[in-house]
Amino acid sequence: MSATARTFTVRHVQLLRAFFAALSAVMVTFSADHSAEVGFSVFGGFVAASGLVLLIAAWVVPRPDGRAPYILLGIVDLLAAAVSGVPALRTEGAFFLVLIIWAAATGLIELIAGLRARNIDSTAKDSITIGVLGLLLAVILLVIPVGYSLDYTVEGAGALTLTGIILAVGMLGGYTAIVAVFLAIAGFSPRRAEEKKDAATGAATSEPVETGGQS
Repeated sequence: MSATARTFTVRHVQLLRAFFAALSAVMVTFSADHSAEVGFSVFGGFVAASGLVLLIAAWVVPRPDGRAPYILLGIVDLLAAAVSGVPALRTEGAFFLVLIIWAAATGLIELIAGLRARNIDSTAKDSITIGVLGLLLAVILLVIPVGYSLDYTVEGAGALTLTGIILAVGMLGGYTAIVAVFLAIAGFSPRRAEEKKDAATGAATSEPVETGGQS
C-alpha cells in the first residue's frame, strides 16, 4: 500500500468519525428531551457507528504495530453500544456510569497511543487531543451530581428545572460537537511531514535509476 493511499485512508477514517460525531451533536442539540433514554439512544448510535469504523480502520492503518489502539477503541465502543441498547439499563445513574467508563477508557487508549507514536506518526497529535477530550468529559461527568436539580424561572417560559441528566446529555452533545469539528479539520488538513517524507523517498528511489542510465 503506498504512502499516499495510507494518508487518504487515515483521512477517510477521521472524516467518518467526524460525521458520526457531528450527527450525534445535532441530535442532542435539537432534541427538547434530554432524558436518559434519549441520551442512551444518541450515545448508542454514535459509539456503534464509531466502533465499526475503528475496527475497519485497524486493517488499513499505516503501521501494523499501530493496529492495537484501533481494535481496543472499536471493542470499547461496541461494548458501550451493546450496554446502551438494553432498555432495563436506561436509567440516569447508568447513563452517568456508562459514559464515564467509556470516556475514561477511550480517552486513555487514545492518549497513550498518541504519546507512543508521536515521533513516528503525523496523526499522533490528533489522538492525543481526542484522548484529552475524552478524559475531560469523564472528569466533568464525575463532578456533576446524578441527582442534581435546580428550579429556575425564565420570563415567557415559566418555571423550569435543570437536572443532572440534562447536564450530562448536554455534555455528551458538546463533546461530540468539539470532536466533530476537530476531526473534520484534521481530516482536511495537509500532512506536510508525510509529503516531505514521500518526496524524499521518491528522490532517493529515482537517483539510482538516473545513475544507471548515465553509465
